[in-house]
Amino acid sequence: MSNIPDTGRNTRITIRLVILQVIVVSLLLTLGGRLWYLQIRNGQQYQQKAASNNTQQVVTPSVRGSIVDDRGVPLADNETRLVVSASRTDLLKQADDGQAVLTRLAGVLGMKPQDVMDKVRLCDAQTPRPCWNGSPYQPIPITDAATTQQALQIMERREDFPGITAEPTAVRRYASPNQANAAQVLGYLGPVTDQEVADSAKTSNPLLRSDQIGRSGLESAYDEQLRGKAGVTRYEVDNLGRVIGKAGDTPAVPGDTLVTSLDSRVQAVAERELDTAMKEARQTYDTITHENYKADSGAVVVMDNHSGRIIAMASAPTYNPNVWVGGISAKDYKALTDAKSNYPLLNRAIQGQSAPGSTFKVVSTSAAVNAGYDINGAYPCTQSMTIGDRVFKNFEGESFGDISLERALEVSCDTVFYGISYDQWQKDGGTDPKHPKDWFYKTAHQFGLGAKTGVDLPGEVTGRVPDRQWKKDFWDANKNYWCATAKAHKKDKNPPLGIAIAIENCPDGYVLRAGDSVNYAIGQGDTLVTPVQMARVYAALANGGTLYEPTLGKAVVSPDGKTITPIKPKVTGHLPDTPKTLAYINKALAGVITDGTAAWKFGGWPQDKIPLHAKTGTAEVAGKQTTSWLDTYTKDYTVVMTISQAGTGSGGAGTAIRRIYEAMYGITPDTPQIDPKKGLMPTPVATLPKVNPDGVVVPASYDVPLLVSPTGSHTADAGGPVPAALTPTRTERLLYGRKYAA
Repeated sequence: MSNIPDTGRNTRITIRLVILQVIVVSLLLTLGGRLWYLQIRNGQQYQQKAASNNTQQVVTPSVRGSIVDDRGVPLADNETRLVVSASRTDLLKQADDGQAVLTRLAGVLGMKPQDVMDKVRLCDAQTPRPCWNGSPYQPIPITDAATTQQALQIMERREDFPGITAEPTAVRRYASPNQANAAQVLGYLGPVTDQEVADSAKTSNPLLRSDQIGRSGLESAYDEQLRGKAGVTRYEVDNLGRVIGKAGDTPAVPGDTLVTSLDSRVQAVAERELDTAMKEARQTYDTITHENYKADSGAVVVMDNHSGRIIAMASAPTYNPNVWVGGISAKDYKALTDAKSNYPLLNRAIQGQSAPGSTFKVVSTSAAVNAGYDINGAYPCTQSMTIGDRVFKNFEGESFGDISLERALEVSCDTVFYGISYDQWQKDGGTDPKHPKDWFYKTAHQFGLGAKTGVDLPGEVTGRVPDRQWKKDFWDANKNYWCATAKAHKKDKNPPLGIAIAIENCPDGYVLRAGDSVNYAIGQGDTLVTPVQMARVYAALANGGTLYEPTLGKAVVSPDGKTITPIKPKVTGHLPDTPKTLAYINKALAGVITDGTAAWKFGGWPQDKIPLHAKTGTAEVAGKQTTSWLDTYTKDYTVVMTISQAGTGSGGAGTAIRRIYEAMYGITPDTPQIDPKKGLMPTPVATLPKVNPDGVVVPASYDVPLLVSPTGSHTADAGGPVPAALTPTRTERLLYGRKYAA
């Protein structure tokens, strides 16, 4: 029996062998397929990646373009600082990884050795700051505040400092020429985020991790033009990361120069006068609150009536924009964002919203005329007007009898506009309208209010025209809260104001009531405007009715100076007024200066030679002191100033605006004597500043120190390139090399 073959056992062995063969063949097929996929199908892709492993890039930052005023004077430029940098590649070639060199360097720079070593370590998830977030093959900056003596020690003792360089580098600077700060207008730079780098990867000018971009103001609005394009040098490296050769070089392309319509001299005057007006208001007693005015914030805009170009724009409180250069400290950032500082980062000229008060009456006058009210009619200016159970008073209880619309503008009579607005509200159907004309709201939209002006600055707000649609939207958003509050307090006999408003608005808060209309007609209630919006309105009154898009950018100049791209004025609309109506309003606003609410501030003004027009505004704000508004214009310029909690329009801003005009036209203060040669800008500047063949914009005066040219090929002072006759000293040759050549 032992010789009988075990057929079942043999069968099982055979099956196992077949299965094993199938598995082996499957594995071979899978491996072969994968090799085909990697080497043939995607071979080129992986070949490129493998090649890139042997190539590393070193980025050369581009020189950021300058921002200059209308005369070419730099507002934001690049100053030359001595930057000491370390080559991590060279340090790692040394026996101790460069620790001895970094220790000696710390001694020269007056720094702690550990602080220097921390700066050259590479950033990762576990490494705390400071650390280097850029390419390890790129020179790592240790300090941008080295002295000439420190730099000379490093450069003359190269054997003691292998891998260390000290050379001039362009660093952003906000020059404040003529002490013109312009912080909120210019903006500031900040490092890019990982998301921004990723989003820009497929663009024509992708961002690098070491880049800084504009975060606000003109730096942000024109960042693409100002930033330029970084250069890239490619090095061949071995598997240990050692450089073995150069694989290519793409030079950096400097940024363009932005020529603005700002005039640094007028800007300085506007800032100074706004600050002075606020300080004087704080010394003035408020008879309503029985304490001095707080004057906690303000703004001023100076605009060219013929183009919408902004000549000056100031906001208070303000700050020094240079705190952002090189990275803002935690202390400075907290100071800028703390409520106690009243948020100086805000540009209140385009982001500050408040009720316009009586400066809005030019809109109401246009609305009344367009609605059919007699432009030459007589309207009662009484001390007060009662609508329903509410009394609407004229400001300070004045009464002038029956007067014209012209006189109503001059003396700023509220009750004239109450009466016309209430009458029109009734014609529109009152609380049960059928086909309302809504002339007062329609006209405000035609004046460009309730919408952005399009000014070339980021962050502009829209203001608000509280028309029927806004009322409905506001009610939809708040009705649940109002009705819940009304239900919870339905038994209260004398509820607080906030609860009383909720109880009133719960059932029909969407209805446009008589009180809404009469308050709106004098620029009160829920109406909100910005200073730049009102500047555009009054500039349009001055120029015959054309609404321009406000602009600060005037032209973009290429780094080589060969391409100058003008930024042309853009018309965005026209006032809904006939020439007759505009002439009527102009005459009335001239009367405000000679015989109206601003006359006490403009006595002796040369009205026959430089006709000045104005409208004062004193806007009431619940729980606060009144907001001062003064909107003015001449043939060429509009100046608008507003100060929060500063009293009346003329009282708060009258003297300040007068001083701005006097400086611009060359008027001797408080006299009619005019000398245009002494004026900062007796007529608008229509031309662009001179541009040198190398792209340097030549400023009108030599009042700022050493700068870097757009191409980075040499340094220059504010007046242009370094004179050819200049003979560099030994120090200058050593530190600046060709950059200091003519």
